[in-house]
Amino acid sequence: MSKSNQLPPFRADHVGSLLRPERIHHARRDFQNGEITADEMYNIETEEISKVIDKQIEIGLKAVTDGEFRRRFWHTDFLELLDGVEGYVPDRGYQFVGIETEKYNVRNVGKIKFNPDHPHVRDFKVFDSLVDGRAVAKQTIPSPNQLFNAGIRDKSIYPDIEEYAKDIIKTYQDAVLAFYDAGCRYLQFDDVYIAGLSADDIPFNDTDYSHEELIDLALRVLNGVLSVKPKDLVITTHLCRGNYRSKYAFEASYERISHQLFANLKYDGFFLEYDDDRSGGFKPLEKIPNGGPRVVLGLFTSKFPELEDEALIKARIDEATQYVDRSQLCISPQCGFASTHHGNELTEEAQWNKLRYIIELGEKYLS
Repeated sequence: MSKSNQLPPFRADHVGSLLRPERIHHARRDFQNGEITADEMYNIETEEISKVIDKQIEIGLKAVTDGEFRRRFWHTDFLELLDGVEGYVPDRGYQFVGIETEKYNVRNVGKIKFNPDHPHVRDFKVFDSLVDGRAVAKQTIPSPNQLFNAGIRDKSIYPDIEEYAKDIIKTYQDAVLAFYDAGCRYLQFDDVYIAGLSADDIPFNDTDYSHEELIDLALRVLNGVLSVKPKDLVITTHLCRGNYRSKYAFEASYERISHQLFANLKYDGFFLEYDDDRSGGFKPLEKIPNGGPRVVLGLFTSKFPELEDEALIKARIDEATQYVDRSQLCISPQCGFASTHHGNELTEEAQWNKLRYIIELGEKYLS
């Protein structure tokens, strides 16, 4: 096996979140009702994380996650623990196709800085110790771009969006180095905001910036953060169109962002959603530099239990090779199985069946 094949993202990988076991749901309810302490809940989460690590290794995944078992939402739990950011309950949730999400969000309340005592760094150390070198321990966090969503920036604190961007870059530079110092070597930025820049009507914009200006700003923010990346740290991104109880937020091809972001972002890999017609075609992938980042094709849906047709998966991989060399291709679900504590509409058994299937086809068509 070549050295590159030993580095993430792997030929068969996964985005990160996994369905929460009922024991975690029960512990959360008990904690909210005052029946167990925070420490007792944390210990239960740790026990369930240990089990899900073992399960991922058992089915053959080379990179494993903690399933995001300690989080309620994929992004707010991390963001609200930054200095200058707080969580709150808004009047409405996000509008997805056919459903409104649970009401919870974050907002800017002061100058934004990385919290040197951020609990997620401590949580990674616990997670990494449980993995114990048996696989690559992958950490997922929301992209810095998530802080540019409409309604988050307090314009009385940051009247100039460029000053806001400067502080976000420094915050995330510090976060990257904190996780690295904690032992992390595979870090992923989950990014709905950038995927939204592909849409005709930007779903999360509250600036006077044009599409092109917002794309340029996102590029500058991310490459500013990635400029401090140590050479032996792999950083990837997942460009997501929304994932909440098997529903999505918007439709858009990656075409509009490909000429700037695919061509110029200094990521080691892109996890991209290609599980249905709303995803568009593979042509934007021609902007990925030859010999550059890996492209993880999210050809398998995490939203439903049915296994995809193998012949169709093979045909789509072959089609993608028209734009990206096969050596740069990997496969995965299009998103996690539980971006929020609710989870998608499938069982844990179906989740594991799908991941096993992805590993099988990855070995068959991309080894």
